[in-house]
Amino acid sequence: MLPRLGKDLESLPALEHLDLLAAPVAASLVEWRYGDQVAVVEIDPDLADTAALVAAHDVPLEASANCVIVAGSRAGSERIAACLVRADTRADVNNVVRRRLDVRKASFLPTDRAVAETGMEFGGITPLGLPLDWPVLVAAECGDIPCVMIGSGVRRSKLLLPGTLLADLPGAEVVPDLARPPRT
Repeated sequence: MLPRLGKDLESLPALEHLDLLAAPVAASLVEWRYGDQVAVVEIDPDLADTAALVAAHDVPLEASANCVIVAGSRAGSERIAACLVRADTRADVNNVVRRRLDVRKASFLPTDRAVAETGMEFGGITPLGLPLDWPVLVAAECGDIPCVMIGSGVRRSKLLLPGTLLADLPGAEVVPDLARPPRT
């Protein structure tokens, strides 16, 4: 049975609708042993941002996860990682991610570089299909989401999958203290 979430969102088998995904996401999903457990939902690209999507389709904010790309350098060597956190939290870039990357300072990769290096659209970047040498840091809380909504690499769709599968994404590492409450 395919994961379902929200109102008015039709869950389709992602492996049968690869045209709704960015090319690197589609290629990775085909190779991933759990690809048959992933659904895709087509959405209005104007609703790709989490706040707009959850409001329009009655998706609980805590059922969505956002992926951000973070970089830092040490001894002239750049280190990049993806961070996946529940949408109602934020990644602890200045402490947890910085230490995990073993860099002096970590910051978000500029949007144009993130888009170019992932082959994905801004607002659709997802941990599936990223360069294999990038670690994918997954907030432990994401694994507790029964059906998690993540990007698909494009703004016109989202992926749905059991949160327990996030730990098995290529390059994934579950990080207990990765997520922090949002700033108020």
